[in-house]
Amino acid sequence: MPDTLYFSGEVWPVETASFDVVLCTETLEHIPEPQRLLGEAHRCLRSQGTLILTVPFAARWHFIPHDYWRFTPSGLKKMLSDCGFGAVSVYARGNAVTVACYKAIALIVPVVFPQRKNIVGKAALFALSIPLLPLLLLLGVIANVSLAGEVGDDCLGYTAFARKPAST
Repeated sequence: MPDTLYFSGEVWPVETASFDVVLCTETLEHIPEPQRLLGEAHRCLRSQGTLILTVPFAARWHFIPHDYWRFTPSGLKKMLSDCGFGAVSVYARGNAVTVACYKAIALIVPVVFPQRKNIVGKAALFALSIPLLPLLLLLGVIANVSLAGEVGDDCLGYTAFARKPAST
């Protein structure tokens, strides 16, 4: 992709204190040593720069075998503080209703949209699953409406904001 810097390794190939914002979304769970990634984010941020981080919580195991972690708010706060960040805020996304709807959706989608190579089998399974389509739509609506409700201990994931302290 144009304007994309690709690299392999742990040290980002950018100058220290060169960014105002680092966005890391749904990535930290795939990093074997997340403190190293957060340390690099801290190094690359300018004084008072902001890290915006999202992580899943109630998510299935994915991108196997490179899915290592699920983080709690207290775990995120500690890890970010240990890496030198301050002004750490962590917000939940969703609640138990949202999670239940997404789990049910995850069970229905493979039936409605099978990943079979046999086109005849795929079409037959889809035809048999047509009655599930209204339920799938209803679950999606309930899940999205529930996002406006109270958050709880069971949520889809977390969004964290952290700031690199001012240079002294």
